Amino acid sequence: MKLDELTGKRVHFIGLGGAGMSGIARIMLARGISISGSDAKDSGVLAGLKTLGAEVFVGHQASNLGSANVLVISSAIDGNNPELLAARASGLLILSRAEALALLMSESKSVAVAGTHGKTTTTSMLTVALQQAGLDPSFAIGGMINRGGTNAHLGSGDIFIAEADESDGSFLAYKPFGAIITNIELDHVDHFPDIESVNRIFLDFVASIQSGGFLVAGIDSPGVVHLLSQIVRTDIQIITYGESADMAISHISLQPSQAHARITKLGKVLGELSLSIPGKHNIENATAAFAVGLALGAPGAELLAGLSNFSGAKRRFENKGSVNGITVIDDYGHHPTEVRVTLETAKRFAGNGRVIVIFQPHRFSRTAMFVSEFAQVLDIADQIYLLEVYAASEAAIPGVSSILIANAMASAKVQFEPSMIDVVNSAVEFAKPGDVIITLGAGDVNLLVPIILQTLEEKIAN
Repeated sequence: MKLDELTGKRVHFIGLGGAGMSGIARIMLARGISISGSDAKDSGVLAGLKTLGAEVFVGHQASNLGSANVLVISSAIDGNNPELLAARASGLLILSRAEALALLMSESKSVAVAGTHGKTTTTSMLTVALQQAGLDPSFAIGGMINRGGTNAHLGSGDIFIAEADESDGSFLAYKPFGAIITNIELDHVDHFPDIESVNRIFLDFVASIQSGGFLVAGIDSPGVVHLLSQIVRTDIQIITYGESADMAISHISLQPSQAHARITKLGKVLGELSLSIPGKHNIENATAAFAVGLALGAPGAELLAGLSNFSGAKRRFENKGSVNGITVIDDYGHHPTEVRVTLETAKRFAGNGRVIVIFQPHRFSRTAMFVSEFAQVLDIADQIYLLEVYAASEAAIPGVSSILIANAMASAKVQFEPSMIDVVNSAVEFAKPGDVIITLGAGDVNLLVPIILQTLEEKIAN
């Protein structure tokens, strides 16, 4: 199917409120394509799409399809979904989320941002940097950019930036002109049994890059170094970034709320990078974005200016407010490496204060695989509250619970607390001025943030 074949047709989305699905729908609406969709529950995302002209349904039933010509589904949709069953019965064209995004990317010079960690932030950084350079790219991101307040946009330029999720292998559909691989580790263990299977899917991803295009790769990741050793292609440009790379990072300075570094290439200073968000990982993410911007022909000074103005992405070490000197941070980290980076950044941010983390493990399979790793990295915090595992689309695995992590820590500072109400009261009671409370995880732990802030206010009032 070609993109112009959607003109005059109606595209229906199951799971319209999801980050990836809503972004695709938003871009299609901007192209004048008729959109409808359903989701299990109402949300601000659905309200926004309805304002743009989408027909929105809350709840799933076959009649929602109406006169749709094409159906778009995500990998999280159950095979017994009534809308999906009706679409199959009527012979409707069914596209995966990745196939629909690939269709939107097909007529542009596309860049896909992949890697186990840092995809959303790096994609957001690249988008903001290119916007500063006046290129107005189209983009589809798995999270909201703080500055723009959106996760997708149809730009006027010929560049399309997309976050490429490897979790189910569907990112092979994109066939981009350029790509970033930030790092490679074992994750999504419901789909990948071992690190070699992860490596193979990334090798296939590299093979999908268009001839004459480029790959920007973070070589401070051992997984990426291993991948590069297996690439035999000579028809794409490979640009490495890291502390000893083509795009070398040096003179790194990390402050509680900022980060600075120098970027050089073959000994030549390309510029000074100054970020208004913390963390060495964000220096690396920004360098990847800078390398892509240069590969696309954007001026270096403009790219650095855009990166300096980047204020972060939603749920990525997002400062949600302070009450009586206690700061509340929300973060999406759900893999041991991400948890470690987040908590190290939080310790630097807190200074002499304590870091209090409310962690909600994401998926039973990931929890079972990484019990000891989670126990080790969570110990960085000064006080740990463990919520029960957020299942996502998984069935429960007998015997797998957050209690396993608590037991592996053997520390008086960890507490298993499955009650969200009780965990808020415990964390607020424990906190004192100068401390940082972090809600951490890819599930719904972020819903506690306004309750924490309100409870902190009530604590002062009393």
